[in-house]
Amino acid sequence: MIQVLFVCLGNICRSPIAEGVFKELVARKGLDHMIRCDSAGTAAYHIGSLPDKRMRQVASERGLTLTHTARQLSADDFEKFHYIMAMDESNFEDIRNESYQSTGQYLADHRLYLYRLFDAERGGAKIVPDPYFGEMADFIDTYNIVERSGAQFLDYLIETHNLSTDLGD
Repeated sequence: MIQVLFVCLGNICRSPIAEGVFKELVARKGLDHMIRCDSAGTAAYHIGSLPDKRMRQVASERGLTLTHTARQLSADDFEKFHYIMAMDESNFEDIRNESYQSTGQYLADHRLYLYRLFDAERGGAKIVPDPYFGEMADFIDTYNIVERSGAQFLDYLIETHNLSTDLGD
């Protein structure tokens, strides 16, 4: 079982929508018995909260229901997850530093990624922008980014792990 963790700051906008979208992409390929995912935040601001209502609205309009409750990244996550996907550089560095404090070593490069690097339409952008202080259009943009990134990341996992889908892909 391949385990993927999506991480942003508070675990109420970017990482829960990345998790929800990725779960849907995985299910569409018939790989939900091979790939599992979760999300977490580097900060403890919103532990136990549902995703931001604007993010849930955007998800709902696209047929997804976000039920994840926010949690903070933990030391156990470095053992459990094969891939940890950071939404921006600050999260990336916080994850690296936490992995060092928890395990005495930095997370290997093949396990920690900036998620947007899988977005074929990113241009020079490296981050999934945080929509929290923005308008609805920013939440829609975040959804579109994580959907594109998720599709490419799933293709990467299929190729890297020689996964065959139940749907003949």
